[in-house]
Amino acid sequence: MTAAAETLAIPTTWGVLHAGLEQRRPIRASYHGRLRVICPHAIGWKNGRAKVLVFQTAVIGAPSSDPFGWRLMFVDEIEDAVISDDHWRTADNYTPHTTGIDTLSAAI
Repeated sequence: MTAAAETLAIPTTWGVLHAGLEQRRPIRASYHGRLRVICPHAIGWKNGRAKVLVFQTAVIGAPSSDPFGWRLMFVDEIEDAVISDDHWRTADNYTPHTTGIDTLSAAI
């Protein structure tokens, strides 16, 4: 495999998040130095930056009073994103229409 083909085969963070959203699969990823389990629900753009709305189910290895809940994250600040076998979660109050994302690319 050529170097260019290998680069194309490596999933981008956006690609992993988008696949998790489409397949309703959680993602394990590092965000601001903490490993988290997140369930992506909407992905798009805010002021020219890629952003994702997730339901966070855990912060691994760090004390947290409430790791569950909705979070908006900048995609370019998410590292080491992989689809996981953790349990998919959501909440009854989900709506893809949030002020945190101006232009939706994909949403549940």
